[in-house]
Amino acid sequence: MSQKFNTPEPPSGRRSGTMVAGTVMAVLAAGIAWQLGRANPANGQESTANGRATASSPHDKVLARVNGQIVRYDMVAQECMDRYGVEVLENVINRVLIQQACKSKGLSVNEQEVSHEISRISKRFGLDTETWYKMLQAERGLTPLQYQRDVIWPMLALRKLAGKNVTITQDMMRQAYFDAYGPKAKVKMIMLDNRRRAEKVWEDAKAHPADFGRLAQEHSVEPNSKSLGGAVPPIRRYTGAHDKVREAAFAMRTPGEVSPIIEVGLNSYVIMKFEGFTEKVQHDANDVKAQLHEELMEQEVQRLVAETFQTIRDSAQIQNQVTGESTTTRNPVTSAGGPAGGVRQTGYQPQVAPPRR
Repeated sequence: MSQKFNTPEPPSGRRSGTMVAGTVMAVLAAGIAWQLGRANPANGQESTANGRATASSPHDKVLARVNGQIVRYDMVAQECMDRYGVEVLENVINRVLIQQACKSKGLSVNEQEVSHEISRISKRFGLDTETWYKMLQAERGLTPLQYQRDVIWPMLALRKLAGKNVTITQDMMRQAYFDAYGPKAKVKMIMLDNRRRAEKVWEDAKAHPADFGRLAQEHSVEPNSKSLGGAVPPIRRYTGAHDKVREAAFAMRTPGEVSPIIEVGLNSYVIMKFEGFTEKVQHDANDVKAQLHEELMEQEVQRLVAETFQTIRDSAQIQNQVTGESTTTRNPVTSAGGPAGGVRQTGYQPQVAPPRR
């Protein structure tokens, strides 16, 4: 692997699906889109002397001939820019922000650190590095270099920028243990967006609990559970659902019991019917402790990474000529080259999970 990670150059192309939601095709567009802002088709003239084309600038480069008609680089670049430019540019801005923050603090991530992290992740899922790369290529469309550059390097850099050690407390372990292996609340749920309608549905549900599924199909505004008569996955005690929903679910004890109306947001209400608790998951407590600890460590690291990037982004100056977005702050993150770039409010979510199956 020849790419250096300690002081990466401003990239000419990346897959936008690693740092922001995007598509594999954006990788192909990025190299063209990055140059497009400087392109001026009028600057170069095509020469076809002796049947061979030459170009006075890279943007006039001939990419194809179709029945003698020339397809130039700038034609493809413009179409790529139109389709993928916003996402690709946002990806580039995100990466530049991290590079500048590292430079300002004298931090770097070297090739060995990147390789070690990839090896650690692949082993975590029971795979050797080469198999892990093949799965990423096949199921996520990521080449090894894209994965190293666009996923692992930013994540390691942000960990260093966070500058904090992750601590897993006994209470965190207790809650994770209960969520993973303790009972979960089985409920049916109706979601509504109007208080008056919620009160009417709640009265009907209280009077006729057996009709709860029908009421969900008729009134719920959540399409997935609506089609299933209000059925939702069992609710864990400490994570995975709104705090008020979890509290209400575990406060009920009698199958058929209907919860009060639970306000979970602006014009957002939930009514639940309790159906019992799941059985505890059989396990050996000694065998799962290390696994739970590792999972909690990973969650906390990801949280720190996201918070660190949010801080960097909030202190950035944004002048995005493509989207027209522009923001200024009092304390921009700077490097030797000047003020930091900007980024839309999307956040950074490193993708280190196994490929989808």
